[in-house]
Amino acid sequence: MALKKYITWAAVAFVAFYLINEPDGAANVVHNAATGLASMATSLSQFVNALA
Repeated sequence: MALKKYITWAAVAFVAFYLINEPDGAANVVHNAATGLASMATSLSQFVNALA
């Protein structure tokens, strides 16, 4: 259980370090993830509409 806790804190520390040192890169990652989710939602919507 303790190992999981340490890994979680290490991941949080890494993300915080990345956000502080590379805010543009972090914003780009979030933007790309949001664009990908929107694309998947559009594709799923088109698929469901084609079934109807």
